Amino acid sequence: MAVTRIEKSNPKYARKNTVTYTLHSDNLDRRQDVTVYNPYSQATDLPIIVLLHGVYGNNWVWMDLGGAHQVYESLRKQGLSEFVLVMPSDGGIWEGSAYLPLEEQGNFEQWIMQDVIETVTNDLTSVSEKSNLYITGLSMGGYGALRLGAKYAKQFSGISAHSSITQLSDLSLFTDKPLTAYQTADINESDILYWCDKNKKHLPPLRLDCGVSDELIESNRALVKNLNQAKINHQYQEMSGGHEWPYWNTHLVKTLEFFDHIEKSKSK
Repeated sequence: MAVTRIEKSNPKYARKNTVTYTLHSDNLDRRQDVTVYNPYSQATDLPIIVLLHGVYGNNWVWMDLGGAHQVYESLRKQGLSEFVLVMPSDGGIWEGSAYLPLEEQGNFEQWIMQDVIETVTNDLTSVSEKSNLYITGLSMGGYGALRLGAKYAKQFSGISAHSSITQLSDLSLFTDKPLTAYQTADINESDILYWCDKNKKHLPPLRLDCGVSDELIESNRALVKNLNQAKINHQYQEMSGGHEWPYWNTHLVKTLEFFDHIEKSKSK
């Protein structure tokens, strides 16, 4: 693990059922934060959901702008399986890192796949290496969830994405940073379809959705068309709404229910 120091919130003072970490990551050569909801459950080997945020955001936005914990608790009362929600920072550069392994700024992919996941599984008794792992995200986080989920297909039990950036050129809608700053060593690295096709045999259940008023709707439709042509199994939904938190708060339900269905099917 490339984490050299961990600061962890005290449950005596932290918000209910929540822990926040500050990790010093050698992958990033800096400190970054992770918020975890439902960390202190008495259950063991609980499934983990990694929730990736979009541009401009940080580890706190899924809860404090999207009410992810409230959506989860509401569904728990209706029979949803118990999960641990892991909400990391993207790494904190520019308007967003795109969760990519960048040569100069840092390896934001391994920050998620190594530092964040290993810290949680090593530190919390409610989860372990046996825990099923799920990933989701919105906008840039949807891009991260789709790309990381497909690239590391064998590690994940399910992938879901909302209002996703589906190609690097979409970033120009949200940032003035030149797209050349996001170029990676491997020309295929940033290509969601490349990883989906490469790992087609191992790809876990996959879903994505987008609002019909979202500026990314055509980009999502193009990805779905390519997934269909490549015969890559997935679920896709279009619903009313735009690129906004009310949409994500409403439709996080679909992600949690999707993961719940997978989790319950595994236990049969």
